[in-house]
Amino acid sequence: MTMTHTLTPTADPATDIDDVARLLTPDGERISDPDLERWVADIDAAALRGLYRDMVLLRRIDTEGVALQRQGQLGLWPPCQGQEATQIGTARALRADDFAFPSYRETGVVYARGGKPSDFVLAWRGEEHSTYDPYELNTATQQIIIGAQSLHAVGYAMGIQRDATDQVSVAYFGDGASSQGDVNEAMVFASSFGAPVVFVCTNNQWAISEPVTVQARFPIAGRAPGFGIPSMRVDGNDVLACLAAMRWAIDNARRGNGPAFIEAVTYRMGPHTTSDDPTRYRGKEEVESWRRRDPISRVEALLRSLGEFDEDFAAAVARDADALAAEVREAAMSARTREPLSVLDNVYAEPHAGLDEQREWFGAYLDGFAPAAEEAGR
Repeated sequence: MTMTHTLTPTADPATDIDDVARLLTPDGERISDPDLERWVADIDAAALRGLYRDMVLLRRIDTEGVALQRQGQLGLWPPCQGQEATQIGTARALRADDFAFPSYRETGVVYARGGKPSDFVLAWRGEEHSTYDPYELNTATQQIIIGAQSLHAVGYAMGIQRDATDQVSVAYFGDGASSQGDVNEAMVFASSFGAPVVFVCTNNQWAISEPVTVQARFPIAGRAPGFGIPSMRVDGNDVLACLAAMRWAIDNARRGNGPAFIEAVTYRMGPHTTSDDPTRYRGKEEVESWRRRDPISRVEALLRSLGEFDEDFAAAVARDADALAAEVREAAMSARTREPLSVLDNVYAEPHAGLDEQREWFGAYLDGFAPAAEEAGR
C-alpha cells in the first residue's frame, strides 16, 4: 500500500486535515475505507470500550502531570492532550515482544506498554534517568533529543534481522523531527536494509512555535516513498484508523517487506511543554476547531449509537481514571530525592579512579554551599 491521500501542496496546516484515511468521523459516525477496513474487522463493542477507557485514562494521567508541574512537584511536563488516539491506537497494535522507541511526548505508549504510575513522573521530577527498565516494557527511554530515537529504532530492527525473529521496531517522532537529519538517515538505512521498522510521525501541527507548513510544503507521508518506503496518512484523532494503519504497517514489516511509514494528523491541544505559552503563536479559533475533533468524544458518540455506552460504564471509567491519577500523584509526592553524590553511583560496573576523583571534587563543591545553608537556617 502506498500513500493515497496527500499530493497537494498547502500553505495552511488546517487546509488538508480532511485529506486523510479514516474510519470514524469527528461526529462519531462509522465509515468505510478500503485500505483500513479489514485491519479492524475484529474490533467489537468490547474492544471499542477498551480503547475508550485507554484514552480516558491517558488524558487523566496527562492532566495530573500538568497539575503536578504547576505545583512544583515536576520540573517539566510535555502534554499530550488531543493525541490520545494516535498513541493508543498505534501502541495497542504492537505485540508484547515488539520494541517501541518513543519521544518525550508518548506518555500513552508507555501506558499501553505497561508503565507503572511512577514511570510517568519520576524522570520529569529529576529522580531517575529513565524510571523504568526498557527491557521490562520493551520500550526505550523516552527520548528528548529530537529525532534521535529513529536511528535507535532502525538499529534495533537490524538486530532483529540478524536474530532471525519476527519482532518489529517502532520509531515515534513529531512533525518537527521530520526535518532532522537523524530521521532521514534512519529512513535511508531502513530502506536499504529492509529493516522491520515502522515510523510513526505524529503531525500535531506545531513544532514548538513553528507550524507544520514551515517543515513541509507537502504532506509528510509523501516523503517516505522517495526512500522506497510505503506510507499512509491517517486521521490521528481516529483511534480505529490509527490501529488499522499500524496493523498494516506491522504486518508489512513482520512479513519481511521492510519498513513502513505512518503520518497521523492530529493536534497538540496544550503547550509544547509546561514552559511554553501557545497563545503567543496560535489563535483560539484554530484550537476550538480541533477541539471539535476530539478523539475521545468521537468514540463515545460511536458507542452511544451502538447502545454500548451508559452511565454505569462512564462512571466506572471515571473511577479508574481517578484512581490511576491518585497513584501518579502519590508516586510524585512520595518520591525522595537521593543525595547529590549518588549521581556517580553505578556509572561503571567496577571501581574507577576517575570516578573517585570526580566524587572528591563534587563533594567539595557541595560542601561550599554549607555556610550559606546554615546562614539561611538562622
